Amino acid sequence: MAFATVKVLLTALIVIAISEVAKRSTAIGGIIASLPLTSLLAIVWLYGETGDTNRIARLSLSIFWYVLPSLVLFIVLSVLLAHGMSFWPSLGLSIGATFLAYLVMSAMLARFGVSI
Repeated sequence: MAFATVKVLLTALIVIAISEVAKRSTAIGGIIASLPLTSLLAIVWLYGETGDTNRIARLSLSIFWYVLPSLVLFIVLSVLLAHGMSFWPSLGLSIGATFLAYLVMSAMLARFGVSI
């Protein structure tokens, strides 16, 4: 239970730090947010709990393939907001487009026999 508490607190602190930095500089906030902190935390937590490097390798490869469709969220959100759409509908449509991109990526990986 203590390990889970540490995980939650550290993860929350990172998210809060990013949002606080972004209030002062969106560029620096963007750089920090673009770092694979969530992935690194997940890898460290998984290794700490299992010690299974094969599982870490598979997770790392899965993260690689699914980072690509996740970029759709940022592109769509930016375009919609730049064209005057309000925040919440833009965010909702961006999430929907990202979900579709994940489905397409999953289908493409399966089609080409990529097992993750």
